[in-house]
Amino acid sequence: MFNQLEICVGSWQSALAAQYGGADRIELCDNLAEGGTTPSFGMLVQCKKLLKIPFFPIIRPRGGDFTFSKDEFEIMKEDVLCCREIGCEGIVIGILRKDGSIDADRCSELIALAGSMQINFHRAFDRCSDLKRGLEDIIQLGCHRVLTSGGKEYAYEGIELLKSLVSQAGSRITIMPGSGINELNLLEIAKETAAHEFHSTAKKLMKYEIDPINNEPYRTLETSVDTVSRLKEILSLL
Repeated sequence: MFNQLEICVGSWQSALAAQYGGADRIELCDNLAEGGTTPSFGMLVQCKKLLKIPFFPIIRPRGGDFTFSKDEFEIMKEDVLCCREIGCEGIVIGILRKDGSIDADRCSELIALAGSMQINFHRAFDRCSDLKRGLEDIIQLGCHRVLTSGGKEYAYEGIELLKSLVSQAGSRITIMPGSGINELNLLEIAKETAAHEFHSTAKKLMKYEIDPINNEPYRTLETSVDTVSRLKEILSLL
C-alpha cells in the first residue's frame, strides 16, 4: 500500500515548502498555536492558485474545545461552502457533544454541504470519552480519515492504541497518526502501528529581518522543505 505524508501548515510559505518537499497533501490552518483554526478566504484563494497538491482547510472557528454554539456552527457551514466553491479537494472537521461523544448530527450537516470533497476528522477525536465507539461513529458518517495521536499528547506515546485503532478500522477508514511525528520516530511509529498515512508539521525555526526596536531578528516556525523530503525518504523505506 502506498504510504502518504500530510503536512499541517499555517501559512502559504509553509504550504509551498510542503509541496516542494514532496508532501502528498496539506492540512491548511491559521493559528497553529491554538491547534488550528479556519484560514481566511484570501488564504484559500491564494493556495488554490499556488498549489498543485491537494489541500484540506480545517473548519474550526476558534481554539479551545470542540463543542460549538449555534452561531459558531453557522460560521462553520458557511466556511464549508466557501471551500466547496473554491474547489478544495477536502476539508477537516471535528465536533463533539458535551459528554465527549461525536456530534454526528452536526457533522452530518457539514458533510452534506461538502458535496464531493473528502472529509478528514481531526484530533477532536482524541478528546472522545470512548475512542473505539467514536471511531465507529466517524466511520458511519462516511469520513475518509481520522487524525489521531492515540489519545495521548504525542503519537509516539499512543502507539499501542494507534495499533488497535488501525486494526479496528480495517479498510473502512484510514487512521492517520499525527502529533510530534518527526525524523526520529516516524519509522518506528509506522512499523509498530501498520498505518500508511502520517501527519506532521515538519517545522523549523526561521529568522527574518531585524526588528528595529530590540535589534533582534523576527522568528517564526515554518515548514522545512528539507524536513519534508527526509520524512518522505523514511516512508519510502517501508
